Amino acid sequence: MQSFQFFPMTHKVNKNSLPRVKIIQKIYGFLLNPDDVIIYPKNQYRKYIKDVVSGTLERIELIEETILKHIDQDIDLKRTDKLLKIILYSAVYELMFKHNIPKNVIISEYVRSAEFFLEKAQLGYLNAILDKLSKIIRKD
Repeated sequence: MQSFQFFPMTHKVNKNSLPRVKIIQKIYGFLLNPDDVIIYPKNQYRKYIKDVVSGTLERIELIEETILKHIDQDIDLKRTDKLLKIILYSAVYELMFKHNIPKNVIISEYVRSAEFFLEKAQLGYLNAILDKLSKIIRKD
């Protein structure tokens, strides 16, 4: 009989970061299959997830323009990893249009959610970029 060794999960699941993980997944799925309809299953964050996903996709040019206008020297969007770009776009959307959520919460939740998708070095880069953008986009 073979025994299996179980390893503890390295990522702690925070229920507040789960909507952001779903947002990243929905946008990634849509960009891979633009003809598919995005389905939003019932859960307590459904409206929020739908708002951020549809808002990000509808305003993707404005978001990209904002990023390039303020931090063009810090990032080359043509060479940036697709997942990192999706996370950046959705976080910038929230910074621009979801003023009821504090900017520090947006940054920390996206960085925490990005742990599921990105390497450790990219997390620091994402945090620095979002911090710089948040100070420019929101002056509160």
